[in-house]
Amino acid sequence: MVRLPKSLSSLNLPDSDPELAHAQFIAFSTQLPILYAILLVNAVALALTHLAVAPALLTIAVPAILCLACIARVIFWVRSARAEVTGAEAILRLRATVPLVGVLGIAFTAWSLSLYPYGDAFAKCHVAFYMSITVVSCIFCLSHVLRAALLLTAIVIGPFTLFFCFTGHMVLAAIALNFVLVAAGMIYILLRNYRDFATLILSRRELRARQAEAEELNRENIRLANLDMLTGLPNRRSFLAHFDERLNASQADGTRFALILVDLDGFKAVNDVYGHATGDRLLAEVGERLTDLAGPTVSVARLGGDEFGVIFSGNPDSAAIEALGARICRNLRSPYLEGTIGAEIGGSAGIVAYPDAGDSVALLFERADYALYRAKDSRTGQAVMFASEHEAMIFDAARLERALRRADLEQELSVVFQPIIDSGNGSTIGFEALARWHSPELGDIAPDKFIVAAERTHWIGRLTQTLLAKALAEAAAWPDNLSIAFNLSAQDITSPDTIAALCRIITQSGVAPERIDLEITETAVMRDFNQASEALAHLRRLGARVSLDDFGTGYSSLSHVHRLQLDKIKIDRSFVTDICASRTSCDVVKTIVGLCRSLDLECIVEGVETEAQKHRLVGLGCRFMQGYLFSRPMPAAAVASYLQTTTIRRKSA
Repeated sequence: MVRLPKSLSSLNLPDSDPELAHAQFIAFSTQLPILYAILLVNAVALALTHLAVAPALLTIAVPAILCLACIARVIFWVRSARAEVTGAEAILRLRATVPLVGVLGIAFTAWSLSLYPYGDAFAKCHVAFYMSITVVSCIFCLSHVLRAALLLTAIVIGPFTLFFCFTGHMVLAAIALNFVLVAAGMIYILLRNYRDFATLILSRRELRARQAEAEELNRENIRLANLDMLTGLPNRRSFLAHFDERLNASQADGTRFALILVDLDGFKAVNDVYGHATGDRLLAEVGERLTDLAGPTVSVARLGGDEFGVIFSGNPDSAAIEALGARICRNLRSPYLEGTIGAEIGGSAGIVAYPDAGDSVALLFERADYALYRAKDSRTGQAVMFASEHEAMIFDAARLERALRRADLEQELSVVFQPIIDSGNGSTIGFEALARWHSPELGDIAPDKFIVAAERTHWIGRLTQTLLAKALAEAAAWPDNLSIAFNLSAQDITSPDTIAALCRIITQSGVAPERIDLEITETAVMRDFNQASEALAHLRRLGARVSLDDFGTGYSSLSHVHRLQLDKIKIDRSFVTDICASRTSCDVVKTIVGLCRSLDLECIVEGVETEAQKHRLVGLGCRFMQGYLFSRPMPAAAVASYLQTTTIRRKSA
């Protein structure tokens, strides 16, 4: 709050506040022409009333000089009002105004009092009236330059009061006293107005400051709302907005651009083995590597989790787009170092180009996601660009998903069984249950196709429950020394509802839980290791056994073998195919067999097709096997006749 000044020394111009000075200058410049107009008109009127009685020097010469000075100042201020004035310039002009007001005040006061001796009583009253009314008007016009206004008051009120009080005329003396009272009230109002004006300017400045602060805060909120705090990259919201803008621009000017979706390979393993803090630091480093690739035509964002998005604009051709995708994957394959921890991950990329792959946000994202799926499914660590053949694949996948949704699972799904053999004596120790689907609409569908479709549509839980119930219904009729192996998907072991349903099916099947081997893959475990561990522990408490399928093809972390409390490991068929020619395959199989022996785990080899492979595997210490050499998968109705022609042996033998 601005307080009323207590002394003349406190009425200095606001040299330290250019904004206040500028506001005073603007307000003063609008009132100054009025001030000079009042002076001119009143001075001319006073001169005319004394023209016949006073000397020409006082009625013509002096008024003419004073009026010319006023006109000159009006012209100066009119020109000044058209130009931009800074706060510093306003201070200088206001400072020059104060002495000029003093000079003009003294000049007009002296001139008007010099006319008093001339003329009759009316003329003398006119002098008093001119001085009082003119000075009041001028002081109010100077209200925004407080020091000048008070200086003019002091210059006029003193001589005016003394002069008319000592004239000996009671009327003039009364006018002088009345003027003093009016001047006092006027000064009080003037000071209050000045205080209010200064307060208004201060309030306006504070309001602007708050508005600027609010705007800055709003800009910061917008920035944060569009920023991924972990990597410093734009987030999904920002990316989608930018993508939409890029699409609109390309539709308008006919230029090409590319969308690249990047997904990390092996990141879940880092999170589960080293913890989320290390995973976060690794994501930050991924963000830095991708940022290094960004530029005027390449923008990068983190879409969520371990998924990133890239927009490549600038009308690139297909070769340039594919080269950028390959460079992204190559950069992500380099080792990541976090203190003493060395993490090796990679990145797969799905690429689409506009307008080749689509002309809408949804279609381009859908096809980029499909290209990414193909990259991760068959070419992990590589970039796949959406092509025409993928369109047919999407169409076939959509047909398959529609048929799956309409399927009568109980009638259309079936189970076939492949025996597991003890190579030492050729006896059968159990069977692996394998899923089959015959669709009335599409015919026989390969398991690798409909299982993937079921996982993609999140129907896998229903399929698993139906298939397990069918498999256990057949196993209930087998000799109780035969086991049954059944595969669980990644979604199965991460769904508490599915696990609970499987437990109910096992309990109600009549098959002893210890005869049941539930097989999982390393890839399935790594999707959510903690949830998978909890689910498998629940199944083991029920009495079922747990096998790790396709060992050696996933992340092959020994900590998984230890932490999951497995009962069995199955060696993937990929190591068997060239076991007779590859020293590496032999070494891998021998190492896994030794690991199982050390951990007291059973070991089963899949995909045995020739006597030579069997002979080599036996030499490496393998005992339990399955594959086409022994039997192809057979329908449930054929199991009984198979058992009549083969030796049955307990698994523990």
